[in-house]
Amino acid sequence: MNIASFTTTTIEIVVPRIFLGLFLVATLPASVSAQDQPTSEVKPGASAEVTYDTVLIGGTIHPGDGSDPIVGHIAIREGKIAEISITTQPDGAIRIDCTGLVIAPGFIDLHNHSDDPILKRDTRGNVNYLLQGCTTIVTGNCGSGHVDVAKYLASVDAEGAGTHVAHLLPQGSLRRSVVGSARRDPSEKEMAKMLALADQAMRDGAFGMSTGLIYIPGTLTPTAELIEVAKVVSSHGGIYASHIRNEGSALLESVDEAILIGRQAQLPVHISHIKASGKSNWGSLRLAIGKIEQARQDGLVITADQYPYAASSTSLEATLFPSWASEGGRGELRKRLSDPETAARIRTELVTQLAGASRIQLVSCAHNAKWIGRSIDEIASDEKVHPADLVMTIQEHGGASVINFGMSEEDMRLAMPVAWIATASDGGAKVPSASMPHPRSFGTFPRKIGRYAIGDSVLSMAAAIRSCSGLPAEILGMDDRGKISAGLYADLVIFDPATFIDRATYDDPYLPPVGLRHVLVEGQLAVYESQATGVLAGRALRKRLATSP
Repeated sequence: MNIASFTTTTIEIVVPRIFLGLFLVATLPASVSAQDQPTSEVKPGASAEVTYDTVLIGGTIHPGDGSDPIVGHIAIREGKIAEISITTQPDGAIRIDCTGLVIAPGFIDLHNHSDDPILKRDTRGNVNYLLQGCTTIVTGNCGSGHVDVAKYLASVDAEGAGTHVAHLLPQGSLRRSVVGSARRDPSEKEMAKMLALADQAMRDGAFGMSTGLIYIPGTLTPTAELIEVAKVVSSHGGIYASHIRNEGSALLESVDEAILIGRQAQLPVHISHIKASGKSNWGSLRLAIGKIEQARQDGLVITADQYPYAASSTSLEATLFPSWASEGGRGELRKRLSDPETAARIRTELVTQLAGASRIQLVSCAHNAKWIGRSIDEIASDEKVHPADLVMTIQEHGGASVINFGMSEEDMRLAMPVAWIATASDGGAKVPSASMPHPRSFGTFPRKIGRYAIGDSVLSMAAAIRSCSGLPAEILGMDDRGKISAGLYADLVIFDPATFIDRATYDDPYLPPVGLRHVLVEGQLAVYESQATGVLAGRALRKRLATSP
């Protein structure tokens, strides 16, 4: 349809404004009654009986599949999209004028770490993601999270959440619960228990399994063991999502391992936060993409996700320390650091690691809060110590989280338009604190769309929206959301394409984006006129079993 030829009558929004602070809503009760919801007025002479609950009028509708948008109206009833019209304006109890605004499917964050925050009073509202347009997050990533899927999802439903929550079985936590954190093969009995727990997790609604192969105990897990667990996941139609074993000098070999697991276990593979880390490895992402393209041509279902930043973030331990030093967990690492001979060996490896590193900035630091937001090199210079000695001191006194500026902007832009690479944050639900987290928890989705699609034309807006909505839904096997179509759940985001962009920075990471106007979670207004309403309309999403038990 020629959008320019479509005209619509502008109508007044009859929903009263709701002014709730960004972080005040996190402390609201777990449910909001009907009388707390926005209500409409009945115009004189109009019938009190209306057809729909909410109607979005005259917006530019992006369906989420990458196709061209249309201008039209969306009618919502009982949490679902009931009608899409390009001519007649449907009537509804709540009518919102969307003229000049984009209506898109609610964004789905494939890689989120809100496993515990989504259960806590102050962060279960997930406001920093609602204000980006997210309506669903996926937890259990990087091999870490809740193994008892039934208990976890029941807790989400019991307390309520600002967004929906889907979950992956975390392989690292699974192995730790059965085998521990030592470098050893599981016994036959232990292997049987892990497989049984994996089977139960899938029956309880997990969408697949995840691995974090740079973290203990994932890094200690042989490929053959991963394949056996993945076979159980495959039998239930799940996916294998992996923080691969190496994102630097062994990137290609690590992609090969993920492909092998997918082929041997016969299940879809998903590479988490695809990147080439370390300046000496810049440019190799093109080769990794080519390797994945070949696997796709050979028949393997394999996808990836990416956050639109040239810096990553994780623990200081995972960033710099050799995996052998962390075997057995943090307690064992502290013991090794207290042994002079072993500490000297660790220091030698740290010196090598730091020599090839870019800026590494502290997000949090138990040892000295004044160091937060500063780089390892800056602090070491002020303290007149070698950076390796500083790193060891920080780790001995509780460790730290860091931001690692080790990626190439050119590599990142290269991956953005790839049709099988989705957008994901690798962040979590947060409220302001003394830490200085990565800005991705507050800016990923508006940054991808506003800065890179609309601003820099790295990809089209339709493609960027698909990478945030329709593609993640396809990867997870969700067929009831992620696109705009009659009969699907009304998880929707409305934003102003002229102003939608991130504001969070590494120096000021808690700033919310601008340009987002409304967010509906299963038809309920979770954000109205850029303000979170406090409604906890999110729920636990459970994967339907591929086969009968």
